[in-house]
Parts: sequence; C-alpha cells; structure tokens
Amino acid sequence: MSEPPVAVVTGANRGLGLETSRQLAALGYLVLLTARREPDGRAAAEALTTQGGSIRFHPLDITDEASVRALAETVRGIGRLDVLVNNAGIFGDPAPGTPEASVFRTDLARVRESFETNTLGPLRLCQALIPLMAGRGRVVNVSSGMGQLAEMNGGCPGYRLSKVSLNALTRILADELNGTTVKVNSVCPGWVRTDMGGPNAYLAVEEGARGIVWAATLPDDGPSGGFFRQGEPIAW
Repeated sequence: MSEPPVAVVTGANRGLGLETSRQLAALGYLVLLTARREPDGRAAAEALTTQGGSIRFHPLDITDEASVRALAETVRGIGRLDVLVNNAGIFGDPAPGTPEASVFRTDLARVRESFETNTLGPLRLCQALIPLMAGRGRVVNVSSGMGQLAEMNGGCPGYRLSKVSLNALTRILADELNGTTVKVNSVCPGWVRTDMGGPNAYLAVEEGARGIVWAATLPDDGPSGGFFRQGEPIAW
C-alpha cells in the first residue's frame, strides 16, 4: 500500500487555511495543519479528524527560524512532502479608506511586520521545505488582488507591498526550479468571507479554498510561475 501524499498548510486553524486542509484531506492527503496558536490549531486538527481526514497538527510561527526548522525536521521524519501552501498572513494596515491607511501616514513598523509575515515567512518555508520535495511537488503562495501591479491603487501599503513581493518570490522560485516538476504559483482566492475578508465578501470560504487546492494538485504538465484566481490566470 503506497504512502499518502503529504501537504503542509500554514495559518490553518481557521478560514482559508482550515478549509484548504479539509479539502486536501478529503482528496487523500496527509495534512500537516500548522498554526501559531497551539490550542486553536490542535482544536482545528481534531475537528477535521472527526470528519475522517488524515490530519496532524504542528505548531509553527513562520517568523521564527527555530520554529520553521522544527517543522522541517518533522517533515523529514515523515519522508516526503508533496504540497506546501503558504497561507499564513496578516493585514496589518489601518482600515482601507481611512486617512491612516494612506502611504503618506503609514507606520513603517507596520510595513516591516507585513513583510516579515507575508513575504519573508513564505521564503523561510520555501528554503526549508522545497528541498524535501526531491524535485517534485506543488507550492501555493496565497496572494491577493491587492498585490497586482496591473490594478494597484492607493492605501494599505504594508499589505500591498508585501503581496507584490510575495508574487515576485513566486516568479523567482519558479525560475530557479525550472527543470524540476516542482510547480510554484501565486493564487488570489478572491474576496472571501473570512475574518480578514469580512462578512460582506462575495465568496464562501469553500469557494475561495477551491482555487488554492486547484494549484496544489496540478498535474506535472501544469503551469508554474503564474498568478491565478479560481484556476484562471490574472495579470501581475
């Protein structure tokens, strides 16, 4: 009997990460559900396990090198890694449309915090985990339309700049992994009814996660280095 494919999902105690974990488990993946808040993460993993999924919780602070190394050791012990979903992220800017959200008034400490979590966190995970994929796997960087240069406008510079940089990381990784079957793509899940998206968003969390799972389960001849929403390419 073959071993199940293994997926790591970050920021998975709620919202898109939790639903992505549920959908991947339903497809037969062993999911390492990670979260910074251990009680919340354990509760989420236990809840999914009762639904029949193969889920393990692992604590993870993506801004902490030692925490990332500990996760890598766990993955190394399992012996394989097929999917990495870099979902964990923050929206640290003041509310859009408020004067404080302007680039002229932004607190640079907030911008640094956004980069640390939304850009450097995924970079740490990719450095630690992609080598464990042994030349084949799928990496999904959960990005946002607010990181599209093609549609860039004002406000919320911490979030926007960090997601633009995450998209650049996707392109860099895809190019350096050319010649392998590791696929690296950015995904905008759309405006989703999560804690970040709010109750007025037009997509249910199940729909938003579907585009992430699509990129996580691409065939070997699938795209790499692209930006997608619901499986369709969008402009950078």
